[in-house]
Amino acid sequence: MTEDMKPVALDNLMNFNCSSKNECFNECCRDLNQALTPYDILRLKNNLGLSSSDFLKTYTSLHYGPESGLPVIEFKPNPGTGHECPFVTEKGCRVYEDRPGSCRMYPLARAIARSRQTGEITQYFALIEEPHCRGFDKNAGQTVKEWLKGQDVDEYNEQNDKLMELISLKNQVLPGKLEGAGSDKFYLALYDIDEFRKQIIEDSLLKEFNVPGDILKKIEKDDEALLDIGIKWVKYMLFGIKITFGE
Repeated sequence: MTEDMKPVALDNLMNFNCSSKNECFNECCRDLNQALTPYDILRLKNNLGLSSSDFLKTYTSLHYGPESGLPVIEFKPNPGTGHECPFVTEKGCRVYEDRPGSCRMYPLARAIARSRQTGEITQYFALIEEPHCRGFDKNAGQTVKEWLKGQDVDEYNEQNDKLMELISLKNQVLPGKLEGAGSDKFYLALYDIDEFRKQIIEDSLLKEFNVPGDILKKIEKDDEALLDIGIKWVKYMLFGIKITFGE
């Protein structure tokens, strides 16, 4: 935890209020170095009416973790705009309803720990007090829990925790740098999900797994169901974990 982060509990009062009236409005949308999760990309590409391939090509850059070899997706850097988010406007975020999970959480940071015995997740939170932000010390009368509820983060956290579990599994089973075909499969199934769907439907990518017809039909339209299948497919392709359905 860095010096500008202050641990908080869910029942702590959060002396913070973000408003267009604050003099720092939109400053947190600049000088970005922001990684996007698979669920962030799913929501954003659907908001914009784009395929995952077109969204990734237009708005993001790809690099690989130097130690893990896993793909990392970030907004394309744009020095000319002060590295601001491509979706920020003078009036605020133009994709606000589908903004990334980290934007919803701000100025909170979240970490999790999962029990190996029960699988139960414990959450930890901290306030990020950055110099440019003028939202602090404004009594909004909300606890941390109430703030989070107002930001609709639960679905994002649930989906992003699946990614964290997958990365943790990779680090346990395949420590070190994932390269070549392994990284490509990770990217295809989790980030470029419309291409993943296309390969399932047109190239019978999942033929060997005897996927039930009702699930195949569902993933033709349901991106979240497709993402779940993608995680299972990656677990099988990388770690040999059998794909099961109905769980």
